[in-house]
Amino acid sequence: MRLLAYFWGIIGVIAFLCTAVYRLSPRIWELADYSLTGLHWTVLVVFTLWMAWAEGYKGFHLAFSPRVVARARYLKTCDRPLLLLLAPAYCMGYFHATRKRMIVSWVLTTTIVMLVLLLRITPQPWRGIIDTGVVTGLGLGILSLVFFWLQDLTGKWNHAIPLDLPESETLEPVVSQAKQP
Repeated sequence: MRLLAYFWGIIGVIAFLCTAVYRLSPRIWELADYSLTGLHWTVLVVFTLWMAWAEGYKGFHLAFSPRVVARARYLKTCDRPLLLLLAPAYCMGYFHATRKRMIVSWVLTTTIVMLVLLLRITPQPWRGIIDTGVVTGLGLGILSLVFFWLQDLTGKWNHAIPLDLPESETLEPVVSQAKQP
């Protein structure tokens, strides 16, 4: 059951991110119907590169993705049915985490939802341009998550990632489960 929760946690997060990419992609394809000006192209390239760096690299690769895998690794040793059942939400830090981690997770998610709602009233081609950057960042985030997951599956996990567990838990960081040379 614990191994199932490990896979459910990571696959659930990947599915959540893939759903976002799928839902945003139609606006990107609509850009082909527009004649983009030099300003549009400049914003498209600059914003996409910025999102690749800020969201894909800084947000996902350096913080979110390794933490998701580290928290999923913890599930392999956990006997709490609620954590196992709600593994994707647990891996994303929505509950059974430090106060700071939960606040960051919930505030970040709420902010993203608000921006998505605001973006719905943005006209094309600007909406497609913004969605291109967001999908680029999310795509790199998915690849980063798969990268760290494969490291764990192949026994090459050697990251000391804080699990941000509640203060009552003492298991930190998960690198202790890695194979030692």
